Amino acid sequence: MSRLVGISGGKQPGRDGAARGARSDARTASEATTDAPSARWIGTRLKHARLVKQYRIRDVAERVGCSVSVISKIENGKVTPSLTLLHRMVGVLDINIGALFAAPADGEEPAVMRAGTRPVIAIERDGRRAGVQLERLVPYGERHLLQGNIHIVAPGSGSEGGLEHEGEEVGYVLEGELTLTLDDKSYTLRAGDSFVFRSNRLHAYSNPGTTPARILWINTPPTF
Repeated sequence: MSRLVGISGGKQPGRDGAARGARSDARTASEATTDAPSARWIGTRLKHARLVKQYRIRDVAERVGCSVSVISKIENGKVTPSLTLLHRMVGVLDINIGALFAAPADGEEPAVMRAGTRPVIAIERDGRRAGVQLERLVPYGERHLLQGNIHIVAPGSGSEGGLEHEGEEVGYVLEGELTLTLDDKSYTLRAGDSFVFRSNRLHAYSNPGTTPARILWINTPPTF
């Protein structure tokens, strides 16, 4: 059975969410209160990464575009950020989302990950259900040059805003429908369709369909 790790996210905005920016993401984070152990675990690792970089809370808040109080609450496990805000935070701290959930290394990294054994990161909607799940194809490790996940996106769910970072991404829709927004243009993709783009373009995605979408998603360098 796959190992499931939960993150609680905020309410899903509409398709115009990519244009709202980091401050909208900060409001999303502040609305998603939780006392789940996973929130405290995430906050502790984010705080450790910040201290390693010798950043103040204010430094991180200014770089991701949210308030100092939101960062403080995240670090103390009071709230959990949306996927978009979390992605911005790990980018500022020079880590990736996988690093927040990686177990301590136990021997050599596996070259093969069997079906049903891969770790799955679940991003919950409103603390009720997993809106987005990332099934990891590449185990977390600092030596990897690329990262691969199967994005499992529930109907009506998505990235919760736009992302911009360095790198390149390629994807292939395995099942369902996906709306992919690049800058100000949206594309509807279905099973068998593929995409590629430079990650410094503002990008967002959502599932407009009535069934879960599964997307093979590869990006380099590792950011998730």
